[in-house]
Amino acid sequence: MKRYLSAFLAAAVVSTAAFAQSAPDAIVKSAVEGTVNAMKADPQARGGDMKKITQVVETHFVPATNFQRTTRIAVGKAWATATPEQQKQLYEQFTKLLVGTYAASLSQLRDQDVKFRFAPSNAAADAKDTVVQSHVLSNGGDDSIDYRLEKTANGWKIYDINMMGAWLIQVYQTQFQDQLNKGGVDGLIKFLTEHNARSAG
Repeated sequence: MKRYLSAFLAAAVVSTAAFAQSAPDAIVKSAVEGTVNAMKADPQARGGDMKKITQVVETHFVPATNFQRTTRIAVGKAWATATPEQQKQLYEQFTKLLVGTYAASLSQLRDQDVKFRFAPSNAAADAKDTVVQSHVLSNGGDDSIDYRLEKTANGWKIYDINMMGAWLIQVYQTQFQDQLNKGGVDGLIKFLTEHNARSAG
């Protein structure tokens, strides 16, 4: 039994290392296509069940992201003044919002024959940040979605997405600053929590 367990752990380490060394475009392709294929394979998700689609996004897409960095940049200077507990709440609530946003956009593709085209990343060998351009080809036409990634100790991770010509971080930075000006960090947490509660309802 111990021999099988050690073999399994060795295989897990090898596969994780291989994933960590993947090129940025391969990471995006795997995350996006894996999520869409899982959604189409699940009868409830394919039927439009948003809870199920959200679960698919959390399982197949979120592991390829670094939403901790997304939150830190979107919150701006206030992140440094927030307590660890406030940072945790900001991260959790903003991740929930981002997952919900991505799930909502994916739900529109569930009945369509979708193809993806990913441009090879032109990141230099020593690059720490890059953008992967992609096209979603469906019945509705050709939509461009770009993914910004950073190189971490665990490989390339997505931390920003450009949908319909706007980077998510920039969109939320403005909204967040308004909330921070009104009610500080606690005010922003309240805003995010209430928004997520309305979306879930």
